[in-house]
Amino acid sequence: MFADVDVVSDVISAMRLGKPHSTRTERRAPWAVRHEPFAGAGFHLVLEGTCWLTTPDGTRIELRAGDVAFLPHGGAHALAGDPTAPTEVPPVPLTAPSDDPDNDTGPRTVMLCGAYLMDRSWPHPLLRELPDLVHLPGGLGRHQSLRGAVELLATELAWPRLGRDAVVPALLDALLLYMIRAWLEDQPEGSGWTTAVRDPAVRTALLGIHSTPGRQWTVASLGELAGLSRAAFARRFTSLVGQPPLGYLTWWRMILAARLLRASDAPLRSVAAQVGYTSEFAFGAAFKRQHGLTPGAYRRKGTT
Repeated sequence: MFADVDVVSDVISAMRLGKPHSTRTERRAPWAVRHEPFAGAGFHLVLEGTCWLTTPDGTRIELRAGDVAFLPHGGAHALAGDPTAPTEVPPVPLTAPSDDPDNDTGPRTVMLCGAYLMDRSWPHPLLRELPDLVHLPGGLGRHQSLRGAVELLATELAWPRLGRDAVVPALLDALLLYMIRAWLEDQPEGSGWTTAVRDPAVRTALLGIHSTPGRQWTVASLGELAGLSRAAFARRFTSLVGQPPLGYLTWWRMILAARLLRASDAPLRSVAAQVGYTSEFAFGAAFKRQHGLTPGAYRRKGTT
């Protein structure tokens, strides 16, 4: 019934802002750069050579060819050609041009680095569960879809070709989903969203909410969809998702409403109807409870 809806993709599309960007860099040791925190998510892919990534809490990992370092919350970090290189250097943004590889004669490191802008005002719980740093090793047989996206992106950035301006953003969008999918697949069974999206009953209910958020859902109707009694479904959903079914439904409706208000000039009554409210007044009250502004004020703020 809901085969055309994917909860993870829906979450990302609601949180994303603007277009992603990336650069291909080549450096020869010794080198070190520092990246300051930013409102988004970043990644580093090692195509050739090795480097070391260090975070402010002292975490240090070696990145080898084929490895991906994903920073879902845009945290500060440093990259260096070897573990002893100083990291207290002037910050370099992710969009910095490639260094001249002929300036030094040490081992060469070739990387793809990129960033996505994200709306952090009301982050989805799925994104909140992601750690500050996700290291996805490039071993054979692991995350083949991610490996394929990396290879395609590296090819496009290495040699300018027709259609590159359209292909690269599409590949970056795919890469973001592949990185999150790879992390989810690597997580053990437990609680929270990593388990919620695997649980057949809860996943079915989430698909229902995300596919038709404007439907007049009740706990009973969602439980029936999930194949559980009302009480059993409510307990299971709340335990895995972190909030009751109707609480999540309202929260998600308000996230969608904010996106509609930012992206269109549709009348408020139309936005209200799309997210399940027959009363514009009730919609406005619910929106203000979550966002702190009336829908009209939120729209005006977004255009200034």
